[in-house]
Amino acid sequence: MTEERIREEFIKGYDCSQVVLRTFAKELGITEAQANKVSACFGGGMLMGEVCGAVTGALMAIGLKYGHSDPAELMEQKEIMMAKSAQFRERFQEKYQTVICRPMLGYDVSEPEELKAALDSGRMLDFCPKAVKDAIDILEEIL
Repeated sequence: MTEERIREEFIKGYDCSQVVLRTFAKELGITEAQANKVSACFGGGMLMGEVCGAVTGALMAIGLKYGHSDPAELMEQKEIMMAKSAQFRERFQEKYQTVICRPMLGYDVSEPEELKAALDSGRMLDFCPKAVKDAIDILEEIL
């Protein structure tokens, strides 16, 4: 997915977490609508400027593919999931030095005036599509 297409999704009202998870919905055995709903509260760092939505969307995808649920394989599968999660975070942090929305974006989107400033400055439509694309690209390699 291109940064321009991601930007278009943002303009429609979708958040970073939704774009990332929805990209892999079919591969993960869920619908795009389910991906949008389950990841809806995670954009903008859970709407608090915390962990970047691109990261949480990616971790949801990793959990859906590698998550542990079968008691017979619980610990073995958990180790695989933890390794994949660590691999994703390491590669993402190589690019951004953090997974936290506030320092990445340069605004605290949990504060209404800062959210407005981030939107008015164009920062969210310039910076966030790149972070989403990078998250998608990393996932394409490790999923």
